[in-house]
Amino acid sequence: MHLYDERLSVPAAWWFLVVLAGCLFGGLLLPFGPLAAGAGAVLVGAVSGPLVHRYGSARIVVTPGTLVVGDRTIPIDDLGTTEILDAGEAFEWRTYKANAYALLLLRAYVPTALRVELRGPHHTAPYLYLSTRRPMNLATILAFTRR
Repeated sequence: MHLYDERLSVPAAWWFLVVLAGCLFGGLLLPFGPLAAGAGAVLVGAVSGPLVHRYGSARIVVTPGTLVVGDRTIPIDDLGTTEILDAGEAFEWRTYKANAYALLLLRAYVPTALRVELRGPHHTAPYLYLSTRRPMNLATILAFTRR
């Protein structure tokens, strides 16, 4: 049972850029013939499309005992205090306040974030930085599951 599930999908404009890149590359190859132009456009779309999809498939999932962030699973008991970051604070924590050892699920196209402290000697990271479109909901659910 998922208490919280968010997919950090890319904006629609990114998909437009994939199509635009394919068209531009096809246009560059047009002097070599329409077959080369079509093949080049399809090739650029076939390469960049899955890359954009993969980048936008990151998820944050909270279950009753765990927090799943991307490919990493963290027990709820290892989570400390949470801090909701607005767009300005999130920018600061992404740049000059960032710790090199922190675990980041960073998506620059998501303006808000949640910072969660990690407890326990087996964690080398001091905190999690989670880009999220609904930081208040995520913080509330994490507080609820820790009870």
